Amino acid sequence: MAEHDLTSRMAGHMDCHLVFPLLEFLQERELYADDEILEAKLRLLRGTNMVDYAMDIHKSLKKTDDVPEDMVKRRAEVVSRLRALDEATAPIVSFLGNSQLVQELRPDKQYNLHMLQERFQIGPDQIETLYQYAKFQFDCGNYSEAAVYLYQYRALCTNSERSLSALWGKLAAEILMQNWEVALEELNRLKEIIDSKNFSSPLNQLQNRIWLMHWSIFIFFNHENGRNGIIDLFFQDRYLNAIQTNAPHLLRYLATAVVVNKRRRNMLKELIKVIQQEQHSYKDPITEFLECLYVNYDFDGAQKKLIECEKVILNDPFLGKRIEEGNFTTVPLRDEFLENARLFIFETYCRIHRCIDIGMLSQKLNMSYDEAELWIMNLVRNSKLDAKIDSVSGTLIMTTNHVNIHEQFIESLKNLNMRTFMLAKNIVEPAQAAQQATR
Repeated sequence: MAEHDLTSRMAGHMDCHLVFPLLEFLQERELYADDEILEAKLRLLRGTNMVDYAMDIHKSLKKTDDVPEDMVKRRAEVVSRLRALDEATAPIVSFLGNSQLVQELRPDKQYNLHMLQERFQIGPDQIETLYQYAKFQFDCGNYSEAAVYLYQYRALCTNSERSLSALWGKLAAEILMQNWEVALEELNRLKEIIDSKNFSSPLNQLQNRIWLMHWSIFIFFNHENGRNGIIDLFFQDRYLNAIQTNAPHLLRYLATAVVVNKRRRNMLKELIKVIQQEQHSYKDPITEFLECLYVNYDFDGAQKKLIECEKVILNDPFLGKRIEEGNFTTVPLRDEFLENARLFIFETYCRIHRCIDIGMLSQKLNMSYDEAELWIMNLVRNSKLDAKIDSVSGTLIMTTNHVNIHEQFIESLKNLNMRTFMLAKNIVEPAQAAQQATR
C-alpha cells in the first residue's frame, strides 16, 4: 500500500523535525526497505544539529562503527556554537529563571525593554540571542528547552516577523513532545495571526494556511476533540480553498474525520461535493469509497474500496495509531471507520430497497451472515428505522413512512417568526441609516 502513502507530499509542508515521527511509523510498518528509511533520515538530519543521532544512523546504514570525518567536524562545531550561545544568553536566561524578577515584566513590551536595559544591561541584541539559542536547542532535539525559551522570547520580542517564526517553533516543539492541549492552544493562536496579518502577498498567506493545516493533523488525530477541530478548520472557506488550490491530499483526513464523527453527518454533503470537484487532482480509497456510495450508488465498488480503506488507515502515520491492550494491539480509528462505513452502506441501501436479502447485505458489509444479522438486529433496535427481520426468509423488510401533510406544513413554518424578524431588520436598518445620514 506504499502507493497510497502521503509522507512525501506531507513532508514538503513540514519542518524536518516533524517528519521523523512519520518515518519511524513507516519503518515499523515495513512499508519501505529499511535502508531507504535510514537514507531519508540521514538526509533530514543534515539540516539539524542532531549529529550524534546522524552518526548512529550512519553506523546502522553502513554496518560499521566508523563515522565520516565531516560528521566528527560537524559535531565539534555544534558543541562550540552551543557553548558560545550558553555564554551569550547567560544574563537573560538568569533573569528569566528568577520568578520574582519575571513578575516585574508588564504587557507593555517597550517598558520591558527599557527596564531590562536600565537595570540589567540586557539589550535588544541579547534578546535576539535568546531566539538564536532557542532555535539552536530545537535543532539539537532539545524540544522542552526550546519551547520554554521561545515562549519567553515572544513575551519580549517587538518584531512581528520574528515573533511569528518563534510561534511556529513553539508549535512544532509542543507537537514533538506530544503536549496536545498546549499544541492546540498554539495552533489557534497561530491561526488567528495568519488570518489577520497583512502578508506581503496572498500567495504567502495561502502557504501559511497550508502549513498550518499539515501541522494540525498531528494534533487533531491525537486530541480528544480533534475530530471536531479538523472539520471546523478545514471547512472554513479560506482553508477549504487552500486545500483545493494546493493540498487536495488533505481530503483523506477530512473525509476520515467526517466518517467517524457521527455528530457531524451534516457535513457529508459538502464533503462529497468537494471530493467530486477534486477527483481529477486527488483520490484514494477513502475518497473513492464515499464517491462510490453517494455519487454512483455502486455498492459493490464501495465494498471493494472499504477493504482498501482498512489497509490505507493501517499504513497511514496519522490514522494508524496503535494502542496496546494487554497482549492485544488495536487500531481504534480503523475500527471506528469500518463501523461507520458499514452504517453508511446500510443506510444508503435501505433508502432505495424495501426488501433486502441479509446474505447479500452481509457480503456488501464484508461480514459473515451471522455477524451481519446480529449487527442489523442491534442497529434496527437502537435506531429510528421502521424495519423488521424475517428470519425464515433471511430478509430485512423496510416499512415506508409517508409524512403527514399537516406535519409537513408545521415543519415548514418552524422558525418562520425569526426569519420574518431578520428580513424586516435587514430592510429597516439600512433605511434608517440612510435617513439619519440625510439629516
